[in-house]
Amino acid sequence: MNKAWQAFPDHIRLSVRLTPNGGRDAIDGLETGSDGECYLRARVSAAPEKGKANKALIALLSKSLGIPKSTFTLVSGETARKKILRIEGEPEDLMEKLNLVARADQAFAFLARAMASTISSPASLEPPQPKIFTHLPGSRSL
Repeated sequence: MNKAWQAFPDHIRLSVRLTPNGGRDAIDGLETGSDGECYLRARVSAAPEKGKANKALIALLSKSLGIPKSTFTLVSGETARKKILRIEGEPEDLMEKLNLVARADQAFAFLARAMASTISSPASLEPPQPKIFTHLPGSRSL
């Protein structure tokens, strides 16, 4: 899978597929679109109006990567789901952080799906019933 980012001497260009009104702010890992391009999938709870979702995306990435919001610039996709961001900084350091964030969120998403598939009904959430012994194990019956 290609990476969702390209390194340049003083910055990185990051391709993002954003889902506004996503219910929560989260990075959902990497995705290859039908066009063959790779994107970092992200969702934000903000609505896609007056740039709120774009600001929420930058805040999410800033917090996840541990870098200031001022290092981000929206290059394209102001009103589209697919966006390109420019992130100023040392490319090696930024790529390492992006790799960690993308892998951690993919692992979390995998675990969440696995847990959801094992919980098939509300009854499976109930604790198991205790075993009732007619006599204590290891003791003799009368």
